[in-house]
Amino acid sequence: MTDLDTLRQSWLTRIADASDEAALEEARVAAIGKKGEVSLKMRELGKMSPEERQTAGPALNALKNELTSALAARKESFANAALEERLRSEWMDVSLSPRPMRQGSIHPISQVTEEVTAIFADMGYSVAEGPQIETDWYNFDALNIPSHHPARAEMDTFYTARAEGDDRPPHVLRTHTSPVQIRHMQKHSAPCRIIAPGRVYRADYDQTHTPMFHQVEGLALGEDISMANLKWTLEEFFSAFFGREVRTRFRASHFPFTEPSAEVDIQCSWENGQVRVGEGDSWLEVLGSGMVHPHVLKSGGIDTTKFQGFAFGMGIDRMAMLKYGIPDLRAFFDSDLRWLRHYGFSALDRPMVQAGV
Repeated sequence: MTDLDTLRQSWLTRIADASDEAALEEARVAAIGKKGEVSLKMRELGKMSPEERQTAGPALNALKNELTSALAARKESFANAALEERLRSEWMDVSLSPRPMRQGSIHPISQVTEEVTAIFADMGYSVAEGPQIETDWYNFDALNIPSHHPARAEMDTFYTARAEGDDRPPHVLRTHTSPVQIRHMQKHSAPCRIIAPGRVYRADYDQTHTPMFHQVEGLALGEDISMANLKWTLEEFFSAFFGREVRTRFRASHFPFTEPSAEVDIQCSWENGQVRVGEGDSWLEVLGSGMVHPHVLKSGGIDTTKFQGFAFGMGIDRMAMLKYGIPDLRAFFDSDLRWLRHYGFSALDRPMVQAGV
């Protein structure tokens, strides 16, 4: 081991003279790599006597540590030099005028939500909000949805996980915004006129369904509200939303939370696979509605001998598709900027009933 100092000086010189990181890596492998010169000498320790190992072992470990530190220091010097060069070559004159920037766009869902809100606000409705994770009671029981209803099956509804032995009521990602109606009635009682827009979740995915989508539900309670008020309200909304007079057709249906219940169709025509609202002899179903079921009113703490009212619910995404000719619901959630630039709205395009939404 008399040549250890010579070996040390040789490798320190080679490390210091490395011209770039590639040369430095070659020096590292040749010195302390698995088959490097220092590593091979450390393997020779097994052939030495115990007395020789006591001297040679610490000396070789010290040499390896010294070379490792020298390699790290040299590598850091390369990084610092690269940073300095980058700082010299990359600079910006902040006094220059900014380059033209592509203007952002408002998403069609946000735009249509604002349009719907503006129209109903003009009719005296306020906006109510609620949690997206609901208890089983608010999402189903309070709305008169029985335990055997298909909507409560795990194949249709997203339930949150519970620990084994947890006896608390299950929670779900709300399947509609109707729970907001219950919470509003409990807190504010009647009379009231509200809409409840927001995200909802169902286990479905195709061209016209997504696992997460947007709904807006309406609720109006008073002492003498009837189906005639519901029909007038929806016809006023459709005419304002589509910018033309739109005829409606009510068809008897069944929903657990309304009685009587009706599905609402709007007048339309079909041309080359595209739907045109407000003209033609065809009909298109757009929402469900009806008079609020007494069970739902009682769940909200409303005196059913004094108050009654109507409720309705529609998909915001589908209304956007109808109004703006968007063919696939899934594209709303693809985060494709090209799609948004095509269908998006100017940030200054604020929906107003007076100016026409």
